[in-house]
Amino acid sequence: MSSPADPITTLIATGQEAVAVDAVMLTRLTRMAGDFAVNLSIAVIILVVTVFAARWASSATRKGLGRVRGFRRDPTVLSFAVQVVRVLVFLIGFIAVLQRLGVQTTSIIAVLGAASLAVGLALQGTLSNVAAGVMLLILRPYRVGDLVNINGNIGRVQRLDLFFTQISDANNVKIMAPNAKVFGDMILNLSGQKTRRIELKIGVGYSEDLTRAREVLTAAAASQEAVLTDPAPWAGVTDMLDSAVQLTLTAWVRSEDYWQTRADVFQAAKEALDAADIQIPFPHQVAVPYGDDDLVLPLTGEGFSVRRAQGESRASGFDPARDSDQSEA
Repeated sequence: MSSPADPITTLIATGQEAVAVDAVMLTRLTRMAGDFAVNLSIAVIILVVTVFAARWASSATRKGLGRVRGFRRDPTVLSFAVQVVRVLVFLIGFIAVLQRLGVQTTSIIAVLGAASLAVGLALQGTLSNVAAGVMLLILRPYRVGDLVNINGNIGRVQRLDLFFTQISDANNVKIMAPNAKVFGDMILNLSGQKTRRIELKIGVGYSEDLTRAREVLTAAAASQEAVLTDPAPWAGVTDMLDSAVQLTLTAWVRSEDYWQTRADVFQAAKEALDAADIQIPFPHQVAVPYGDDDLVLPLTGEGFSVRRAQGESRASGFDPARDSDQSEA
């Protein structure tokens, strides 16, 4: 038979055990919170160090590669390499932060590997831009500073990164073209060669001396200082239009002088043809009498004047005198 003091003793013992367990749990929680605070502080420090390390690595890469002649003359590869180094430093720092916080990076890699198909389908546009950027860097159809025509947009290449090609057009408009579209479309590198050919289409009248017109055009082109003497300017008949004979004038210039020289040659050709009294056909508007001298109709002809005599109205079945007599009768 138990004494009355046994339940009290049991209750006290149970309470002491509970207090001991709570003390142990509190100690463990305190230790875990302290460890987490330490790990979090270290992770923040690692993140800050990663940011500064990425900047330092980018600057060091730019300076180091800038001393190499091949990279110094090709800013496209230099900027691309700097971006790759920056991304790698950030990736290493991010993995270090996750490990310090207790995240199992191997498990994350395994999960990403299992979900690689879904991620690839979701990011296929972004990944294609990266792949296209790498191919553009390897093949080098253009470089930073080149004048290009991409998808109908003409401008100078300002930058080539992992995702976009940045160009600036003549109006200083910033154009960002995805690398996938650039690589998948036709690329015209307007400054890829040292020289370019100017080609102008100019029409003269059918009654003009074509040989003399060709001589006048070639002399006008050769008079421009920026036009190269080899190959020499050339002009020839290339088409016969409805109201004009088309002459084609060609001249070679340096690529950097193309646009201004083209305008100068055009102006010189026009002034030379005017000085030589060679007609350049253009639309004319004349008044055509139609039966009655007081009744005239405008008629537009391209490159020639159209005149119709009063007798032509009779030939077409309209006789003003006859119709007047019939109306009086």
